[in-house]
Amino acid sequence: MSHDADVVVAGGGPVGLMLACELALADVTVVVLERLAEVDTTIKAGAINSPSAEALYRRGMLPDLMEVQRAALGKFSSFMRQRQAAGASEVKPPPKFAGHFAGIMLRGDLLDASDPDFGASGPAGDIGLIPQEALERLLAARAAELGVTLRRGVTLTGFDAGEDGVRIHTSDGPLHTGWLVGCDGGRSTVRRLGGFPFPGTDPEITGHQAIVELTGAGALGAGWNWTGTGTYVHGPMPGRILTVEFDGPPADRAAPVTAEELQASLRHVSGVPDVTVTKVLSATRFTDNARQVPDYRSGRVLLAGDAAHVHSPFGGQGLNLGLGDAMNLGWKLAATVRGRAPEGLLDTYTAERHPIGAWVLEWTRAQVALMRPESHARALREVIAELTGTVDATTFFAKKISGVWQRYDLPGDHPLTGASAPDLEFSDGTRLAAQLLGGQALLLDLADDPELRRRATGYGDRVRVHTAACAERPGLTGLLVRPDGCTAWAADAGDPPDGLDAALRRWFGTPHDAAV
Repeated sequence: MSHDADVVVAGGGPVGLMLACELALADVTVVVLERLAEVDTTIKAGAINSPSAEALYRRGMLPDLMEVQRAALGKFSSFMRQRQAAGASEVKPPPKFAGHFAGIMLRGDLLDASDPDFGASGPAGDIGLIPQEALERLLAARAAELGVTLRRGVTLTGFDAGEDGVRIHTSDGPLHTGWLVGCDGGRSTVRRLGGFPFPGTDPEITGHQAIVELTGAGALGAGWNWTGTGTYVHGPMPGRILTVEFDGPPADRAAPVTAEELQASLRHVSGVPDVTVTKVLSATRFTDNARQVPDYRSGRVLLAGDAAHVHSPFGGQGLNLGLGDAMNLGWKLAATVRGRAPEGLLDTYTAERHPIGAWVLEWTRAQVALMRPESHARALREVIAELTGTVDATTFFAKKISGVWQRYDLPGDHPLTGASAPDLEFSDGTRLAAQLLGGQALLLDLADDPELRRRATGYGDRVRVHTAACAERPGLTGLLVRPDGCTAWAADAGDPPDGLDAALRRWFGTPHDAAV
């Protein structure tokens, strides 16, 4: 079967675009199908976590992210000024923000900054407030630069998958491809037509998030608020509201969200009878349906992002989970397309990403339980709030929320193995992130060891070798970093380099000079 593209990605949101960029870096031809004609401006996630920031930093996007974050911080300052002008009581900037759990704020001044997990991200550690719409625009521009074909206003209507490829039916005609990846959201057409099981738990809440124009907002509490009828949020940008009611899922998720609906929900949950929604700028309706496919791959069809797992949006975990899927899958699928993948490489996608997805589902379920407007949940919330007034608990929750705890279960005893590679600064003035811009795997020779370099000679087309000293990690002598930034192998002074051979073969196949 001749192919119009090596890979077709269904869904042109941040996850689909991130995946397309990773594939294009490896010279894989990609077509992205997006049903919307323009970038989705509906308010969604407002932040990214450490793994996401690191991934984007390693692809050269840090300056753009810093600019987006400056704009987001400016909107927060504008919200505080509006609150003051409206005469709201106790208007003051919060302590340094470290995230939240079920709306319980974590104070950055209680964070144990000496914890080594917080110091490994380099400049990416300062990035967090990145709205989803802005990220999608940045990734769309990057995809265009890399030669990705983005076909907007095109809907996938069906597909037939065989052993040698996939025939895709679209609203704009057929396409032939080697692989199809569904990044088409929580109500994924690819998942449904592909017959993927989707077990999980049923929803119990109706949530709204919106940017609106309000009158009578001075009586609303800023930030997260719990009442006898639910939970609401006001801020941290002008006009942003969020409500959660525990009376079951919405009757119609797809219906337009009206000003009357938002106003009724806000008045009901807040108990402020005079707050009035005069205009809706952006709005969405959500629930806490929590489901996950058991296997992210079925033959030549794969899933990533919300197509593979859905849950409540609390904490913005969904966007970050999907970006992590894209980074993990991208280089593995590219190696498979290019005929360079060792046996079983693509199966490690589900093996590595499914446990993290399962954790996110449990993490969001726990937050819903804690927000319930009943006495037992309220008592437990007070206990958690008291705990988060300690350094240990704040550090624990912040590590979970930020994603710095995430690692894959890989062979090897070194503490860095399976973890995101630290953003080391080298004697030549570069940092690790700069060495990963091209999306290749990287072998760091930190002790000028000819034997270490010799072991990688058969992988010149798959693994780049960089020799440089690193003063901040004087005992570290070698590091093998996968294209997704994960540490596949590491060694300290005195460690035998034998594990490097196994790691190279496991992730990058047989060296060119090996006997056939």
